[in-house]
Amino acid sequence: MYPHLLYTVEDGVARIVLNRPDVFNAFNNEMSYELQDALKQTARNKAVRVLVLTGAGKAFCSGQDLKAISGGTEKRDLSESLHLRYNPIIRALRQLPVPVIGRVNGVAAGAGCSLALACDLVVAVDTALFIEVFVNVGLVLDSGSSYFLPRLVGSARAFELSTMGKRVSAPEAAAWGMINRSVPADELDQAVATYTDYYKSAPTKAIALMKKMLNKSFHSDLDTMLEYEAQCQKIAGSSADYAEGVQAFNEKRKPVFKGA
Repeated sequence: MYPHLLYTVEDGVARIVLNRPDVFNAFNNEMSYELQDALKQTARNKAVRVLVLTGAGKAFCSGQDLKAISGGTEKRDLSESLHLRYNPIIRALRQLPVPVIGRVNGVAAGAGCSLALACDLVVAVDTALFIEVFVNVGLVLDSGSSYFLPRLVGSARAFELSTMGKRVSAPEAAAWGMINRSVPADELDQAVATYTDYYKSAPTKAIALMKKMLNKSFHSDLDTMLEYEAQCQKIAGSSADYAEGVQAFNEKRKPVFKGA
């Protein structure tokens, strides 16, 4: 369906594979717009209960394809590129009403690192590297890294990583709380499946509400969150999944959640 992406939906699990392996899945204009569309398709598909985002070949995503823009004669407005191409992707990932699992199979650099950090959960092969490479070409953090990075690793470490362009190995990233898990290559798919198997059978509406709550908590005070919790709990309490959960508890059986 897409020239630069592989997109499938099976058994409640959507998978998006960035598919430009010859350039380590670097973004050109076309791939960024294709990813925006694939995320819209995912949001609209009520059968999807979890999304896996990964890369083809040896890399997750190496960021912007600099060769694709090097031949232009006009000076580029990089803010326009962010507003049109990257920012909608990051917003869509955070607003998607299902969990997003980043399957980081190799290097995640620049906007590719930002893309990984915007996922809800990240499982990386232990040889993967996370690199905020922007400073190496005289640019600043973008695509959400200035928001996610300090919240994940703290301000001091975020400053060092972003201003020095230091490489972070997957085991380091896991130890710092930057990602969830670092695993050997032969265990990557099983580690991801541990999450997808859980989320495709979980109470999807409640999880979507919790994702919104956690996002909101980044810029809210306690009283605001207490009120928002009450609003969300009212919605969750009227769901079919809540009724099923209570019934299953009383019948001493495992609940069968439908995501509604």
